Amino acid sequence: MTDPDLVWTFGYGSLMWRPGFEPDAFETAKLTGFQRRLCIRSEHYRGTAEQPGVVMGLTEGGVCIGRAIGFRAERAPEIMEYLDARELLTNVYERRLVPLELLESQITVQAWAYVARPDHEQYCGSADEAMILEMVRHGCGSSGTCREYLVNTLDHLVEMGIDEPHLRALASRLVAAQDEVSQG
Repeated sequence: MTDPDLVWTFGYGSLMWRPGFEPDAFETAKLTGFQRRLCIRSEHYRGTAEQPGVVMGLTEGGVCIGRAIGFRAERAPEIMEYLDARELLTNVYERRLVPLELLESQITVQAWAYVARPDHEQYCGSADEAMILEMVRHGCGSSGTCREYLVNTLDHLVEMGIDEPHLRALASRLVAAQDEVSQG
């Protein structure tokens, strides 16, 4: 049974594997009405203004399976301040309260999610796959490379039993392109 006094946030990218605080609960969760996409041009964590990378964002439509991260209510002010400082660095995300289905507990909770803002200059949801691949290939910022971000995200999705065919295919093309460069 899930503690009814927990505050929840939804991890769909690096929050799944590097929340930055000690959670009181983790659970696989489903968010309906949003999908995970590489759609945020990263000019800090996974790239620079001169050589941007790309990171995940939640965009409208579809379903996203990720990780619900719970923490006690008395810790909420400190944790939400930390998460806002991390995720709202350039306001490319909007923090929203969303209904999140906890798959093991089979209950729905209200959770904070950071949703991509399509009106923001860093939003690149209409970029073609070749451009996204280039940003992943060359992006590197204060938190590391886009390539390791994509691999870590995919590894954690696999560990959780979540299949993301589009991200898996992108990672395969990234490896194939790297093999071509090293052989050529």
